[in-house]
Amino acid sequence: MLDKPLVWLHGEVKTPPFSAEARIRVGFLLREIQSDVMLSMPDSRQMPSIGRHCHELRIVDSETDKTWRIVYRIDRDAIVIAEVFAKKTQKTPQKVIDVCKKRFKDYDRITQE
Repeated sequence: MLDKPLVWLHGEVKTPPFSAEARIRVGFLLREIQSDVMLSMPDSRQMPSIGRHCHELRIVDSETDKTWRIVYRIDRDAIVIAEVFAKKTQKTPQKVIDVCKKRFKDYDRITQE
């Protein structure tokens, strides 16, 4: 079985601002997702507020004292990444949720034309 490709709608994972250790962890987790491994807490959680099959990858970067989030959706043929951001509060900001919804909607419109 072939791994699903990553489709980056926005954001990237590079050092800096991620530490090298956090970047390696993100790479490992994304590779698991690409191979159809279903991650759960504490690595990932579902985000129904954004849409069906949407999740939030959770990365604690102890070297930089940041907590990173990567919002992604598991499609039949790809892993679609809508946002990468440093989370500063317990709750995902509404602006991030709205932006992700719009990016996924635009992606769906473009890929279905």
